[in-house]
Amino acid sequence: MSEELVTFFKALADSNRLKIIGLLAEKPYSVEELAALLKLKPPTISHHLARLAEAELVTSRAESYYSVYQLDRKMLEEKSRSMFSQKELSTVVADVDADAYDNKVIKDYSRRDGSLKTLPSQRKKFDAILRHVVKSFDVGKRYSEKRVNEILSRFHEDTATLRRELVGLGLMKREGGGGEYWRV
Repeated sequence: MSEELVTFFKALADSNRLKIIGLLAEKPYSVEELAALLKLKPPTISHHLARLAEAELVTSRAESYYSVYQLDRKMLEEKSRSMFSQKELSTVVADVDADAYDNKVIKDYSRRDGSLKTLPSQRKKFDAILRHVVKSFDVGKRYSEKRVNEILSRFHEDTATLRRELVGLGLMKREGGGGEYWRV
């Protein structure tokens, strides 16, 4: 997971830090000014500003005896564009098992021999079963209806429902009325 994304969200995961961002969006402030506005102690404000600076959302400049903080709008826009790009968001879920739900459903509905105890009545679970069943067919290979039924009977006796639903879900195609079937 992108550490930059985690740091960014942690920086914004506090209502006082969001208030600081809101105030700095209007104009630059010193720690003391922010403390007075938010009714917090200056060390608390400094802590929040450090978290925001770590996420590169605020910058500071010395002005007399004070450090003055301001929102780095350009960096905020740049981060928003880069961190929320499709590529970056895809890396966040790279280590997530996309088949975990299907695997759980298959485990819940299957016997040890691989046959199904029953066909799920919930559409989402039934679709998971169908995605599992279709793996028994080779892509591009054509099968007679008799052969399709033989393969499907390993899973459940209601081969007609399985066959119809595989075609209905678009996992298999059929030619003619009971002609050849193939996996898409």
